[in-house]
Amino acid sequence: MYLLGLDIGTSSIKAAILDAETGTCTASCQSPKTEMEILTPKSGWAEQNPETWWKHTQLAIAEAISKAGIIANEIKAIGISYQMHGLVCVDKDLNVLRSSIIWCDSRAVEIGNTAFREIGAEKCLSHLLNSPGNFTASKLKWVKDNEPEVYSRIYKIMLPGDFIAAKLTGKIHTTESGLSEGIFWDFETQAPAEFLLEKYGLDKALLADTAPTFGIQGTVNTEAAVKTGLKPGTPVCYRAGDQPNNAFSLNVLNPGEIAATAGTSGVVYGVSKQVKYDPQSRVNTFVHVNNSSAETRNGILLCINGTGILNSWIQKMAGEDLSYSQINEIAATVNPGSDGLIILPFGNGAERVLENAETGCSIHNLNFNIHGKAHLFRAAQEGIAFALYYGIKIMQKMGVDIKVIRAGKANMFLSPVFSQTLADISGAVIELYNTDGAQGAARGAGIGAGIYEDFTTAFSGLKKLETINPSMDTQLLTQAYQSWEKELEKVNNEK
Repeated sequence: MYLLGLDIGTSSIKAAILDAETGTCTASCQSPKTEMEILTPKSGWAEQNPETWWKHTQLAIAEAISKAGIIANEIKAIGISYQMHGLVCVDKDLNVLRSSIIWCDSRAVEIGNTAFREIGAEKCLSHLLNSPGNFTASKLKWVKDNEPEVYSRIYKIMLPGDFIAAKLTGKIHTTESGLSEGIFWDFETQAPAEFLLEKYGLDKALLADTAPTFGIQGTVNTEAAVKTGLKPGTPVCYRAGDQPNNAFSLNVLNPGEIAATAGTSGVVYGVSKQVKYDPQSRVNTFVHVNNSSAETRNGILLCINGTGILNSWIQKMAGEDLSYSQINEIAATVNPGSDGLIILPFGNGAERVLENAETGCSIHNLNFNIHGKAHLFRAAQEGIAFALYYGIKIMQKMGVDIKVIRAGKANMFLSPVFSQTLADISGAVIELYNTDGAQGAARGAGIGAGIYEDFTTAFSGLKKLETINPSMDTQLLTQAYQSWEKELEKVNNEK
């Protein structure tokens, strides 16, 4: 008896197959092997074709089944994790009407900022727990204003995971958590935010009906079965955005528990039983996967767009075919603080933590007589860790206690320099586990299908691989962070 988890990412589609009885991963793969293209028709725009996600979903599923050496009817449930905030527009036949405007696209910033001012901060924050900002609702308003022919043909709008679920099952659904991440959810009325829809002139009928996060959301239809190799009738039983799902995959379900990830973007995610928001909406609050009428569970999310994508850019610019492992080793040859070299990693669109400013990535204090590629490699990783800590301080002011951070041993957390820097500057113990988003989605499917009777059973296969404790001597790093923050303040003031 096996469980299939899918992670619809920005760079690739990942598939994992778990043995339901032991909770161990029997196969994991991704498609494509290189990074998927992000379309940038204009500066600050970022789009992907949803059909590309579907093509690589099919390839990843087929490869995972083959790699696991199982037959399709042994897969008893499917779970889906996905990149958050993307806008997918389809007609009644599930035809995609335009490329998806994805999470790091900045075109709707001013639309959200204007709505925040005109509706009023108090109402937005008390009802939405966020500014409308650059989220899905504001992106849909942009389509209405700028592409009226497309808007007039929309039957439903979806998030990326909703689209893949619909391609598998033929049924269009979303979740309450999904509506909240799109800023379509009113936390006071516990219903779609009609006042924002009215403000934007958006038809409420465009929103999909909700399905439970855990539970049968549809079954694989004949067409999808032919394309994926799955058995018709296999249920899709779990769906969540990548960051709530990352927290779930690390068994972060209760107040005081913290999860982190550092892929293309970097996130620190804490769980709260209270309704909390940042007055400047620099960090955001969404419905967590295990929220219920009996127990409130909201996720407080800090996102830095420019994290792993900076490390990827540095790798490409090195021009020596260096692996990430080699880059990590070279970075470790330089002392903490990179001998004064500073990198601000904000080169992947408008940053919420900077109040939706688009400052761009910048390098400071470069000295041709001192700094080499090792300094550049280390300063990039330190800059990413510093950016996360900058946001962590905002979360701490909201009352989120951050003493232990859990993360999957993947992406930037494979770098000892990055991991130790984050531990040292934040003072938090970092625990690394044998999981990722696709495995988390598979465990969620097991709960949704009733294969696991509770969360404890679902996480029996989760193992801690490494613990990183803060260093005793952090003087150099503390000084480096203070210099980094001063440079950020200068850049912000110039913008």
